[in-house]
Amino acid sequence: LVYGRLVAENVDPVEKKPFFHFLPASRSFSISTVGCNFSCQHCQNYQISQYPHRNAGEIVGSLRSPEQVVATAEQSGCQSISYTYVEPTIFYEFARDCMELAHSRGLANLFVSNGYMTAECSRDLAPLLDGINIDIKSFSEEFYRTVCKASLQPVLDTVRLLRELGVWVEVTTLLIPGLNDAAEELEGIASFLYSVDPAIPWHVTGFHPTYKMLDWEPTPVASLRMARQIGLDAGLRFVYQGNVRSDEGENTLCPSCHTELISRAGFVERINRLKDGICPECGEEGIEGVWQFPKHDARKIK
Repeated sequence: LVYGRLVAENVDPVEKKPFFHFLPASRSFSISTVGCNFSCQHCQNYQISQYPHRNAGEIVGSLRSPEQVVATAEQSGCQSISYTYVEPTIFYEFARDCMELAHSRGLANLFVSNGYMTAECSRDLAPLLDGINIDIKSFSEEFYRTVCKASLQPVLDTVRLLRELGVWVEVTTLLIPGLNDAAEELEGIASFLYSVDPAIPWHVTGFHPTYKMLDWEPTPVASLRMARQIGLDAGLRFVYQGNVRSDEGENTLCPSCHTELISRAGFVERINRLKDGICPECGEEGIEGVWQFPKHDARKIK
């Protein structure tokens, strides 16, 4: 129904996705169709994710071919293509065709996903996928059922499997006051991520009232600080806070000597002292991420 029918085509900073450990300061060509397999009451992109539900099943979008998508990415100076804004497995067939062509042209492929896919899909996707940011929206099955009309466990399974398959994984949790921001729940997410890989960057981000949750309060900065500290205390190497005005929590620090390696202001990188994953101060070589692409071992994660 949606093959090639794009409703969004934008050049974004890769940090906006958010990816903080994948080609920092590069640009990514972002595409989307309508539709989603979730019905989140707080979706910031509900105009397109819920469009068919809100318009009697109507499918809209401008027809594009994989060749046109890749060519536009190249002409825009992008180093990657991001399949984003809605759940990209909704337009999986089109995304896959674009991904194969993108790899042949030296472009990376990124998914911004809710992680709600089968193991069969993950295994088919992994050879073409260079990075994925997966939302863990809550550590509560009740939250997933009532707020998203979905289920938690398949999301956790996808995080673990894709990381095992060698895909670079980052995770985002949007904190909604009173719904998923309790310390116990955040500790559960942090412990789960630590069990998968302590190097997975965890983005804890602020909620702003939207869609069916206009009467909810925005996330206090104090909640994001608490979540970030919970992640660090759990042993995660990289925890970031975002979607709020704050001078804290956006910068990448060396896990060994705590030197500031990448300084950010919103989606803008101000300083990058990292050299191919190596800290210039202490020589720590284990700063995990994808810092160069393409190269013969571009899919190898430190």
